[in-house]
Amino acid sequence: MSLNPRLVKESFSVIEPVAEQATAYFYGWLFAENPHLRGMFPPALDVQGDRLFSALTRIVWSLDSPDNMAAFLGQMGRDHRKYGVVAGHYTAVGKALLATVRRFAADVWSPEIEEAWGTAYAGAAKMMIDSAEADAGVSPAWWLAEVVGHELRHRDIAVITLRPAQRLPYTPGQYVTVQTARWPRVWRTFSIANAPRQDNTIRLHVRSVPGGWVSTTLTRHTRVGDTVMLGPPTGTMAPREQSVRDVLCVAGGTGLAPLKAIVESIIASGRRPAIHLLHGARTAGELYDLPDLIRMESAFPWLRVVPVVSDQPSYDGMRGHLPDATRRLRSWAEHDVYVCGPSPMVNETVRCLQRDGVPLSRIHRDVVHAEH
Repeated sequence: MSLNPRLVKESFSVIEPVAEQATAYFYGWLFAENPHLRGMFPPALDVQGDRLFSALTRIVWSLDSPDNMAAFLGQMGRDHRKYGVVAGHYTAVGKALLATVRRFAADVWSPEIEEAWGTAYAGAAKMMIDSAEADAGVSPAWWLAEVVGHELRHRDIAVITLRPAQRLPYTPGQYVTVQTARWPRVWRTFSIANAPRQDNTIRLHVRSVPGGWVSTTLTRHTRVGDTVMLGPPTGTMAPREQSVRDVLCVAGGTGLAPLKAIVESIIASGRRPAIHLLHGARTAGELYDLPDLIRMESAFPWLRVVPVVSDQPSYDGMRGHLPDATRRLRSWAEHDVYVCGPSPMVNETVRCLQRDGVPLSRIHRDVVHAEH
């Protein structure tokens, strides 16, 4: 049977409202039938489950866009290598997925829907397997990296410099997953805060969040000389090399990291666009990277750094929330725009920019997800 996106989407729409229950059922079925797979997963499955359903949602709704789906599945296949996933594991996952969909879409289930899901999963699994096998010949599954710098810039924000043992190829604006020795099999995502360097070091901006296993370990329990593991770089929020437009970057909190890397790369390229970088925080003390940003501004006259503080009435500078501050400064209709930070801020900033006349095709966004 050929791929039938309509049947897959219609049945999946029944499952989306009960995502939490469906995810729990999926893992229960998978581990009951394959107990040996439990050791490949982290002790707590809440974050893993959210990511699983998010990825499944993206795949299902991309079935009509083969190129976008292939790029996403290819990256997933490469990323799965760091978990030790091999081709045979996809069979077990496929059976668990089909059992879950059959259980939660029972009211609309039919042999045609079952066949549609089987065809869709077989195609997706093949793309991931092929991508992983191709990547195995040219890239490691993960990188060991030594901590060569650790600066606690705020009580819960650290800037950490890492030196991977092997060169880590990445594009400014991308992110990596990080695993610490304290929490085996627990990977968390952090953006790289610098353009590629000759010494192969990378910087991460890490905010410790309540209950955040990896973020708390990195900010409070990691020292120079420690070793962490890095997954392959991913993400598509890269600077447009051929663009001649001026640039706006809007960063909330540690969402500054990928935008700083993008600004560095534009400066290094020899281009001279006007760049506005807005960095928002609740208090002045949380503008943790301001001295370095000011140094960049002094060295590159086309860069203007605008700190924005939302919750400190005594702050002597621009106050307010980032979306409103962005709107108050000027019109950005002719700019390339990059936005990164907490999801509500990113969403509202994008809406403001669209009302200002910036087309979505020129708004490049990323979201900082709180770690659980």
